[in-house]
This record gives sequence, structure tokens and C-alpha cells, in this order.
Amino acid sequence: MSSEGKLNIREFDLEGLKKILVGFDEPTYRAKQIHQWLWIKNVRSFSSMLNIPKALVTKLDEQYFIPSLDQIRVQLSADGTIKSGFKLYDSKIVEGVLIPQTKRMTACISSQVGCSLTCKFCATGRMKQMRNLTADEMYDQVMAINKQALEHNNRHLSNVVYMGMGEPLLNYKEVMRSIDMLMSKDGMGMSPRRITLSTAGIAKMIHKMGEDKVKFNLALSLHAANDKKRNEIMPINESNNLRVL
Repeated sequence: MSSEGKLNIREFDLEGLKKILVGFDEPTYRAKQIHQWLWIKNVRSFSSMLNIPKALVTKLDEQYFIPSLDQIRVQLSADGTIKSGFKLYDSKIVEGVLIPQTKRMTACISSQVGCSLTCKFCATGRMKQMRNLTADEMYDQVMAINKQALEHNNRHLSNVVYMGMGEPLLNYKEVMRSIDMLMSKDGMGMSPRRITLSTAGIAKMIHKMGEDKVKFNLALSLHAANDKKRNEIMPINESNNLRVL
């Protein structure tokens, strides 16, 4: 919810949008149109939805908001890597990276503002964990980095890795929803084989991924081949050691 007390419209899936429209006594076919404006065309205001009647635009604007993700800084490396700072609607900052390679164009995105795991080798671990990102905030990082890929390399993204700020499995619901949107034909239409979630190792959530039969890739960040060393650099290992993993 925003400071104005409005609800984030992008937290609602297609069925949720239909329920909103029923409450407004509006035809539910508009839900598909609104969904496309939000996720494919990525608009930032209801007034930009050109095929939505003004009366409905007014109703939506009174009760809902479209969160913004603004690129506030860019660092371009000699190898073509682009590191970006993104300001969220509540002014918190996360980072995303475009990694261009000969056969791949990869976006590395964040899943949390800060992180609670305090891994010794990670700069984010020195920040306190402030909040989880919403699915739309993760999705929008990919959209923004895809735009960079086109502008700087004339190529679309081929891959997405959840390897930026935060531990994705500690934001399970929203991460899964963002991945669903990346794979959806109503989103970016990416193959699950092109998406990788990287985790420090939350065993029970890895089991849940198996139960949920996810189709994307999992990368496990070990950083040490024995528990003694891993305990020193990754406190999570004390409860999720190599044997458990």
C-alpha cells in the first residue's frame, strides 16, 4: 500500500482484476486489457491506458496505484557489463546488472532490499534486511535491463538470474510469482530453462520447490567445500549445512 492509502494494482492477477471490475460494475473483458498495459506495455499511469474509458480510469486512479521503478544510476564497465541502481516507489534502492556475452544476454536481479543472511563475502550482507521485493518490482528490473540490452547491444535478454541483493527463497511467494510472469505469454514469455534462482541454501524451501515442481534452474551458492569453512563465511550453514543440503 502506498503512502496515499491506495493498493498496488500489480499485486492482482487476471482473476483479481476481474473481481475489481465486477466491484466497479464494469465488463470483465477489460481485465485483459489492463493486464497487458501493466505487464507487457509497462505503463506507469492509468491515463496511459488508451483503450480504457476515462470513467474507469478515474475509478482505478482513486483506489489503486501503479508502482514505479526508476533507474537512478548506471555504471558501465569496459567489458560491457552495466550495473544499475533502481529506486523503488518507497525510495529504497536495489541493484540489477546486465551481463552481455557472445551467446547470452543475462539480467542479474535483486529479490530483497538488504539481506538477513550476513554472508561475509557479500556487501548486501552488511545491510540490514529492510523488506522483500514484490513480484512487479522484480519483473520491472528485468524489463529495464532488457531495454538496456536493446539500447547497448541490439539484443533482447536471453537469461535471468536471481543472484542480486537478497535471498530469493526467503521471499518465496513473490519470487515465484515474478518467475511465473516472466514465463507467461502475458508477460515476457521466457523459457524456464533461461531462468536461474541462486540460493545460499534454505533446505526446507528447496524441498518446497520440488513439491511445487518448478521448471526453472536452481543454483546453490556453496563457497566452501566443508562445513568448518562454510560456517565461518556463511552463518546460514549452521542450520543448513552441507549434509542437509
